[in-house]
Formats: sequence, C-alpha cells, structure tokens
Amino acid sequence: MGFGEGGRNLSSERFLPPSPIFIQNKAMRINILTLFPEWFASPLDTALLGKAREAGLVEFDILNPRDRTEDRHHIVDDRPYGGGPGMVMMLEPLVKTLRELETERGGAGRIIMLAAAGKPLTQSLARELAREETLTLVCGRYEGIDARLMDILPVEQVSVGEAVLNGGEAAAMMLVEAATRLIPGFMGKEESGDDESFSAGLLEYPHFTRPEVFEDVPVPDVLRSGDHGRIAKWRREQSLRTTLRVRPDMLDGAPLTSDDMEYLRETVEAAGRLRLGRNLHCALVHYPVFLGDRKTGATSLTNLDVHDIARCSRTYGLGSFTVVTPLKDQQTILETLVRHWTEGPGGVSNPDRAEAFSLVRMASDVQGAIDLVEARTGQRPVLLGTSARDNGVMTPQAVRDLLVDRPVLLLFGTGHGMAPEILDACDGILRPLRWMDAYNHLPVRGAVAITLDRVLGDCC
Repeated sequence: MGFGEGGRNLSSERFLPPSPIFIQNKAMRINILTLFPEWFASPLDTALLGKAREAGLVEFDILNPRDRTEDRHHIVDDRPYGGGPGMVMMLEPLVKTLRELETERGGAGRIIMLAAAGKPLTQSLARELAREETLTLVCGRYEGIDARLMDILPVEQVSVGEAVLNGGEAAAMMLVEAATRLIPGFMGKEESGDDESFSAGLLEYPHFTRPEVFEDVPVPDVLRSGDHGRIAKWRREQSLRTTLRVRPDMLDGAPLTSDDMEYLRETVEAAGRLRLGRNLHCALVHYPVFLGDRKTGATSLTNLDVHDIARCSRTYGLGSFTVVTPLKDQQTILETLVRHWTEGPGGVSNPDRAEAFSLVRMASDVQGAIDLVEARTGQRPVLLGTSARDNGVMTPQAVRDLLVDRPVLLLFGTGHGMAPEILDACDGILRPLRWMDAYNHLPVRGAVAITLDRVLGDCC
C-alpha cells in the first residue's frame, strides 16, 4: 500500500472549524483534499495563519476523498497499470469530491495538485494565487494520482521542490503559507512581505536583534548607526552577496541596477572567484570535416571565425583556443593573422584584440590540440565534441562539473560538422543547441558563443 497509513476511515468533519468567519464573503477560501485531514488541524490554527482565520481573511474546508467512497472498505487506491511498485490514487473518489465542491460548496475555483512533476512554486506564483478568491489543493499519496484527472478536470500541477515527500500535505501547507501571507492585512505591515527572500528576485539580507554583542559577536555597526540610507545600501549589498554565494542562478532573472552589477563584480574579484573557464579550452576543427557532398576533407579558415572565437574565448576566460588545420597555406595565413594582432600594428591600435589573439594556438590535427592542452596543464584533457546532429547527450552542467578539477578540450567543427572518427574518439558529445527544432544550422562562431555562455554563464 505504499505509505501504509491509508487504511483508516477518518471523517473530515471534526476538523472543520465552527467559526462564523467561513461564511464571510471577503475571506479567501481554500479547499484541501487529503486522506489525512488531521494533518492540518494544528498548522491552520497556528501563529499568523490562525489569526488570519479569526480575522476573516481566509477560510479552509478540509475534504477527505475516502468519505466519498461507497464500498465497505473505503478503498481509494489500486495497483498501477503497466506494473511497478506502490499504489495509485483512484479517480472516482477524487472526481466525486471535486464535483461536490462545484455543485454544493460554492465552486472549486483554481484547482492545484501538489506534484513533483508540476511547475515550481515561486514567489511570483504565490502572488498570483493570493489574488484568487478560491483555491482547491489536491494532496496525493502513495505513488501518485491517476493522470487522467488532468484530462477530466482543469487541474494544474505545482511542485515545491526536488525532494521526495511522503505526500502532498506538507507541500500544500507550503503553498498555503506562501499565498495567504500576501493577502492584504495578513502580515499587519504590508512591507514585511516585500523585503523578504525572492520578493525582489534576490535572497534576503541577514537580520539582527538585541543584545548588541553576544559571545563576542557584535551586530554590524551600520545597523546601529541610525543612518537609513547607509542601512538600506548595506542590506541591498548583503542581499546581493548572499544570492551570489548561495543561489547565483537567481541573478539571471533579478532586476539589477548598474550599481548592483558593479558591486557584484568587485565582490567576486575580492573573493578570488573560481574561474572555471581557465580549465576550458576550445578547438576549431577544419579537418577532417564533412563537405557539401558529404565526403570528408578540409575547409579553409575564415578571418571572422578566428577573430570572433578568440574574442569569445577571452571574454569567458578560457585557457586557450586552438585552430586545427593540416594545410600549410592555411597555417601560414593563421600565423600572419596572429602576428599582426599580437606583435604588429593591429595590436598597437587595438590592445583588446591583441589580448584575445594571445590565446590562439595552431595544431595540424586534433591530437596536436590535445597535446598543447596537456603541455599547458600537465593533464590530458577530457575531449568533448559538439554536433548539430542528435548524437550528443552531455549537458552544460555536466561540463561544469568536469571543469572543477579537470581540463576540458571542447571541439567545434567547420563545414558540415566533424567526421565520425573525430566524434568517436571523444569522451563525450554535447547535445545539440537547438535539439527541439528541425532547423539547427548555426554558424560555428555563433555556436561557440552560445555554448560557452551555457557552460560558464556570468558566475563562472
């Protein structure tokens, strides 16, 4: 039976509060479908949530689908079709309960099932839900709920995280707290909800209270200064610093000012930022590659490719950029190009370009590129290929994981892509950049720029 606790027939009625606030029109109404109504008895009466109920801001109706069964044993689950472990919650008790809400209890409103497969519960979604007049939360148990529920009724799935829970009750309480605390009047002081973690796309700044010194650890001087401008600035910087350290992924969607970005730049430099790009090396392969007639051969290097990939490599802090070509005339062209920008007039007029070209190396074949990286790092690099075809499965995160303690040589092909013998020799192949679309024909310098950004982003 999966979780085992489901054998009891628990009536939900004794958990419904008798308070008259539940008939007030101004209250937000939240229906909760659960096999364990007693789970909510204490949380819904505690602290601010209990006060909000007393004040008529929110009301709850707890319904047990087991009460809507008609067999002697009040069965609500059964074995899954297709086999597998555990049990699955049956449709009939759930659908009957939800339709009862529509016909006898004033409507179900927006129906949400707490499920690991759902969209994430974010502060933005919590704000959206706080504006609903009625919510209905469906708590699953066992291995889950018969998926046809989403076909029969307008049910949304919401997930509170990537950890596995025993059931949807704990997740439902998280959603309830996240949404109800944003109801006007719930917090007492409306700004309380605005300053907290995620409200501005960042994690919250740290808090302190009396005494001023505890076990030789003092409250920061700025918070005792009485200077509200300095305090606001300190709190913003602490919020930025905490987000950078704990959840750097949030910075992509956070509304940052130019001052914020400057502070973050200074912070990462002062902290001795771990630059994963130093372990990443890329190579532009001109041979062996597919040509237009699907035969393999060599392509000519282009000025734009070398310039743009060198600039990308420097921007993302790569260890080196190697151009692979066995053709002597192409090698001569490359040597002339590099010399112009590093030792000649090009470098004098454009020092930034000279800095980018200082990363450029040359090799006659892929093995030569491997040897260059090994000579530079003292380790044989992990060899990774790229391809627009559907023969790669590695993700950018997998590459980042490798870069922590290993050099990686990332190969990009010219022409119509690298020949099979090159890809077969790789330790792994990244999945295509546009693998969900039929048209996947990026210029190689564009593919390099996108790949480097996906692997390294702003914080590596």
